[in-house]
Amino acid sequence: MSLREVTKTYATGAVEVAALRGISLDVAQGDYVAIMGPSGSGKSTLMHILGCLDVVSGGQYLLAGQDVAAMSEAELARVRNERIGFVFQQFNLLPTLSAWRNVALPLSYAGVPGGERRRRALTALERVGLADRVDHRPGELSGGQQQRVAIARALVTDPAVVLADEPTGNLDSVATADVLSLLDELHRAGRTVVLITHEAEVAARAARVVHIRDGRLDVGVGATTGGVA
Repeated sequence: MSLREVTKTYATGAVEVAALRGISLDVAQGDYVAIMGPSGSGKSTLMHILGCLDVVSGGQYLLAGQDVAAMSEAELARVRNERIGFVFQQFNLLPTLSAWRNVALPLSYAGVPGGERRRRALTALERVGLADRVDHRPGELSGGQQQRVAIARALVTDPAVVLADEPTGNLDSVATADVLSLLDELHRAGRTVVLITHEAEVAARAARVVHIRDGRLDVGVGATTGGVA
């Protein structure tokens, strides 16, 4: 992942708001980076750019050497579904579906056959320690268990990159420790992990911390490193 002088501006009527103001950042393959900043700093906007959920207003974003701005909508959808796993603060689980069916959703979108979808979903849930909760719906799970389901869903397509946006924001200390241990494990397994947080103790789990404020990276905090994922 490589961003060069990336800007993002949102227009609300005649008013323009600059969310990102010239961000340059490299994330190497297999890196574990925490992007840290207060509310309104631009960190979630940056995560949306990295995850191809939004497009830049200016500058350039290269993902695996490809200019994201040149990708078609179909290509962007494929990247989001196959190459990037997303973990959000709000879990984003469908309440009427069991844990394994929630995990299998990205495979369904990718056209994976039903039997294979279930097998891979069960494997992902086992990996996050929920082999005994595969048929439970979100309402029957604790917050920590729901976040582990969300992590299993992020892993089920075997993505190269995991983007986690405030993944511990709604969790107690025990569940937070469980989720951070899972992210540590993913990093050790060779995946690129980008963690968005405003909590210093959460960011400290990453190999590198990047600070953002008012849409800019704080100068001199090690925002760039060699190698691109």
